[in-house]
Amino acid sequence: MKRSLLVVVTLVMFAFTSGCGGPDPAPAPGPEPGAPAAPSGQDQAFVERTADAHADDVPVASAAATTAPARKVIGEFVAYGEIGDENLRGYLAMPADVTGPLPGIVVIHEWWGLNDNIRKMTERLAAEGYVALAVDLYDGQLAENPQDAQKLMVQLLGDADNADNNLRQAYGYLDQAVGAPSIGVIGWCMGGGWALRTALLLPEELDAAVIYYGSVTASEEELSTIEAPILGFFGTADTAIPVSSAKIFRSTLNRLGKKADIRIYEGAGHAFANPSGKNYEPFAAEDAWRRTLAFFGEELSTEQR
Repeated sequence: MKRSLLVVVTLVMFAFTSGCGGPDPAPAPGPEPGAPAAPSGQDQAFVERTADAHADDVPVASAAATTAPARKVIGEFVAYGEIGDENLRGYLAMPADVTGPLPGIVVIHEWWGLNDNIRKMTERLAAEGYVALAVDLYDGQLAENPQDAQKLMVQLLGDADNADNNLRQAYGYLDQAVGAPSIGVIGWCMGGGWALRTALLLPEELDAAVIYYGSVTASEEELSTIEAPILGFFGTADTAIPVSSAKIFRSTLNRLGKKADIRIYEGAGHAFANPSGKNYEPFAAEDAWRRTLAFFGEELSTEQR
């Protein structure tokens, strides 16, 4: 998974810029041309569980987002690709005192969207010595309440091909435009599931994946393709991601001989480390963050490559 350095990181800063009885009902009208498809039954069930877990939630900044970065960083919105005739715009951050090429991290937002709190988390990651790119899977839209977040999540799941394309281009931007010598991915909640999906989309290219209580699979056929080490965090009290699925995910990865560390926190609920929301749980969140930094420090170290 080692890649050649294409450009020095500092050069990229210029670019900041889902009856009975009576007659049969009439068939339902099909979707409008170009409209996203409805999520699958499995995806819809996940959306509903996620909505239940966030029923009384709002995207206020948690302690994860209000903690200051370890050092000064610079950040700006950039165009990291395009779909059709529309630019993909995300938030790119890096240390202000950068002097050479740095590893890259693709950051995937929660179901609220790419809001200020995700930007703050991106800056915290950047301060640890990375070029961090927060992608936007909602095309600029943000949710301020669970109802709108659920609608945006359904739209995303119904248009998964575009989301896949989005993530591939984010990886390509860090690889080609930034010249990152190694690249990882991280996501929370909905974004945690897409972090795993990124590892499945780029099985040989990606260098590390961190999954915070995202939707996971137990398919040996799918997971057997992944080469990137995986770090995952889950909670026994999570009603959106049943702890049983996390345990099966862990045992499948172990059976396949994958390098994986799946942590399950006793009593932790869904979104316990989210940058946005009221479900933050300090003990589990702070321990997970410490392990996240250690994991990226080991797996994305340029000294290994």
